Order: sequence, then C-alpha cells, then structure tokens
Amino acid sequence: MHRKRRHGQAVPPATDGRSIPLPVPADAPLSEVELSQDESADREFHITHDLIKRLDLYLKDRLPHHSRASLQKLIKAGKVQVNGRVARANTVLRAGDTVCVQMPNVATHEALPEPIPLSIIYEDDHFIAINKQRGLLVHPARGNWTGTMINALLYHAQLTASTLSTGSDPWRPGIIHRLDRDTTGIILVAKTDEAHWRLAGQFERRTIRKTYVAIVHGRPAFDSDLIDAPIGPNLQNREKMAVRKDIGRPAQTIYTVVERFKDFSLVELSPRTGRTHQLRVHMAYIGHPIAGDVDYGGRIIRLSDVDPCKTPAPLLERQALHALRLQFIHPAQYHRMVLEAPFPEDFRDFITLLRSISR
Repeated sequence: MHRKRRHGQAVPPATDGRSIPLPVPADAPLSEVELSQDESADREFHITHDLIKRLDLYLKDRLPHHSRASLQKLIKAGKVQVNGRVARANTVLRAGDTVCVQMPNVATHEALPEPIPLSIIYEDDHFIAINKQRGLLVHPARGNWTGTMINALLYHAQLTASTLSTGSDPWRPGIIHRLDRDTTGIILVAKTDEAHWRLAGQFERRTIRKTYVAIVHGRPAFDSDLIDAPIGPNLQNREKMAVRKDIGRPAQTIYTVVERFKDFSLVELSPRTGRTHQLRVHMAYIGHPIAGDVDYGGRIIRLSDVDPCKTPAPLLERQALHALRLQFIHPAQYHRMVLEAPFPEDFRDFITLLRSISR
C-alpha cells in the first residue's frame, strides 16, 4: 500500500601562517567579498549586493561554526559594526555596507593528530568522504579532546601532505556537517577553504540530498509517509530533543519502508531539514523508534529478541542508523556526485538475522 499523508580552486596558506584572501569566482553564489580570512582576528565583509537578510542571519551564514545565539550576544555587546556604527541584530544589509566583527578570543589549543583508522570512500584535492564508524565523535568537545575523527583526519593529512580547511574553530578544521557519535555512515570533510564554503552553501540551501537507512521497531502502517513535526529542546532533558509544537523549529522527514520483518522494519529516511536528532525524534514520534536508540524509545537488541532460540547476547548496542548516501555538486569541478557508505558489520548482521527468521 502506497500512500502519502502528514504526521502533523585550492588556496595555499600565506607564509606567515595566516590564510590569504580567497578569490571570488565570477560564478560564486555569494553576494559579498570577504576581506579578512584570519578567524583569530577581527573579520570584515564588504557587501556588493542588497541583501534581504538580517545581520545576525548573514553572520550565521558567513561564520557557520558560531551559533546564531552566540552571534546575537556578540552584536548585543557592541562587537559588530556596520559602516563604523554599532549595529543591531535586525539590521538589513545593503550594497556598499561594510561589516566589521570583533571576534572573541579563540582557544589557544587545537586538536592534535592521532593514528586512528579511517574508512575513506573518496578523496581528492578538495575534500574527503569518510564512512564514519560507530562510537567515533566527529570533533573534540566537552572534555572529549582526543580520539575523534578530527584527530584521525589530522594524522591522515600529515601522512599525505594535505590540509584541512581552516574553519572558524581550531578544534573543528574541515568540518562541514556532523553525525552523532553512534550514527555510522558518510560524512564530507573539506580540505580547502573554498571547498568548505561551497559545500557548506549546498547544505545551507538544502540542495544536498541525504539518504539514511534505519532499522526501526515495529511495522509502519504506510509504505511511505511524510513526518511533518517541529523539533525543539526536551523539557526534561536538555541533552535531548523532542517534537515541540509550541517553540519547535519546522522539521520534515520522508520515510519509505524498504523491507518488513516480524517485529522490525528496514526504512529509508530522507530529511528535508537538518534539526538535531531529527530522524531519531521523528521515528519515535510516530511510534517506531530506531532499534537500539535507548534515548528515544528504542532498546538494546539482543539475539534472543530476534530469535528466542538464541542467547541473550547483545546484537546491537547503539541506534541502528546509517548515513547511506549523499548527492551533491563537486565544489571545484561542478559535476554531480553520488557517494555511498557500505553498511557497518553490526547493521549488516542484524538485517541478515532478521531475514533468516522472516522467511
């Protein structure tokens, strides 16, 4: 049964260690020229076209590693000027404006290379595509300053005499987007600053097509469905998210059932938006949480859960969510690319077992 319904060019570093200004190609999809590229110094942007956009939203686009809230605090503190005057967050930028941002002090430490194995799907002079393994944080944060994908990438860059894009945070070079610690699959990492802003722009404009697969509890009633439910912070646990119709931000996910088993289903998930924990929250919301996702209604999967004749040994101890595929435009060569990440072993073994008892 098929039915739709609603559920509610590379740039070398300057010899003094600072980044040199990026050339702006004639076809660049930007309305401004960035005059300063040193993230540790004040930033200056010259607007070449009228923008129908607030100052805080504009800065969020240009400084993607800073949250909108932190940028608003910077503006409120008088650290942002437009044409030499202290500006407000709702200032609308126009052609000829110059925006100066007094950046906060950045950390004096930065991530260090570590010999951590990486599964590289694709690599060229502009970016790397990694099939991230389970249990691997993307970048250092909150006391986890080592053992992350960034540490592994820095080691790989040393071995291959390559670089990662500068970014605005010394702990996150090259990072364009993220996956949860226990979510496996494909993730793109920029090697050059130009590749970074081109790829980040595609994510921002939602022109990159992302496809995930998940094993969920139960059997959804529909073969394909649109989940349209706003997501915001969970009131009981600030580390989690929830469907919040009061203050939630719009969030949409399309799911398609790929295969049905006795008590589980394999689904393909296509997020139209990119909210934190979106896929996990949405599947729990419709009553089919992702298997192994104990934070959002799932449970640890044991062999005996699938086949009563087997032992209760753990089969899956993390959410059964895998970033399978990305479709995007190459940031330098401009051709369409489709990259896929093979299933991890635990995910593949789970499906194999489910198939064996569903015959």
